[in-house]
Amino acid sequence: MAYSKLLGRIVEVYGTRKAFAEKAGYSVQTLRWKLDGRSEWGQKEILKICELLSIPHEDIPVYFFNF
Repeated sequence: MAYSKLLGRIVEVYGTRKAFAEKAGYSVQTLRWKLDGRSEWGQKEILKICELLSIPHEDIPVYFFNF
């Protein structure tokens, strides 16, 4: 999966991956693994992230399932 759009949104809203990871309750390493595709996103995680980043639910495929 390519999470470049999600990463762009994270930086746009929080400024850094680290700031977002802290807000989301992730370690920086866990966030890195998820963005690198080494760890999968769970459904509840996706919904929480959408809330934190103000991503409408209809845009979930654009941010999380873009190949």
